[in-house]
Amino acid sequence: MATQSWSDLLKASRKTVLVHDGKRKVHYLFSDGKELAEEYEMNTDELLVRKWRKKNAVGAQGPWEVEVGEPALSVESVLEPHVIKENSSNPLFMRKDTKTSFQWRIRNLPYPKDVYMVSVEPKERCCIIRTTNKKYYKKFSIPDMDRCQLPLESSALTFTHANNTLIISYKKPKEILTLEQELLRNVKKIKSVNDGDGDCKTQ
Repeated sequence: MATQSWSDLLKASRKTVLVHDGKRKVHYLFSDGKELAEEYEMNTDELLVRKWRKKNAVGAQGPWEVEVGEPALSVESVLEPHVIKENSSNPLFMRKDTKTSFQWRIRNLPYPKDVYMVSVEPKERCCIIRTTNKKYYKKFSIPDMDRCQLPLESSALTFTHANNTLIISYKKPKEILTLEQELLRNVKKIKSVNDGDGDCKTQ
């Protein structure tokens, strides 16, 4: 049996759309029980949040895992504010895309730009950040490229550094751009019904 493409899996999922407070929130429920939640800015269609949740070995829902957007604070961090204070100088890695690029920001990296080496490892299907002073190392994947089984290209990767933040961009290939536009078009076609707090519709 042929494996379903990522596009087909999204189309086959059960979708719920909520429009509220200037944001379009889309929830996908897949046949295997996995959940995907996305949040878009209404005026610009900018993706603000993407997070995943799946069931654990005993069938209970696991925690949400953030793929795009600000990392969620742990319960311990909320209950004990001093934990945040102690770790406030540690590098903070997060993804925040633009319309044309996948983009990652690593805050609290004070070193000058020429210290950083950012590379694509096509065989390992990942990107790697190194520093010549050996103070920071990070390996990360691009889930969107993996889901669509697209090769990674070194020429698509760029980076800059400003205000103690390293900003890494990977130019989205045309296949990704086309898929994103198609999915957003389909979501917008789902007519909303007023639920008293926002507009919600399930398909």
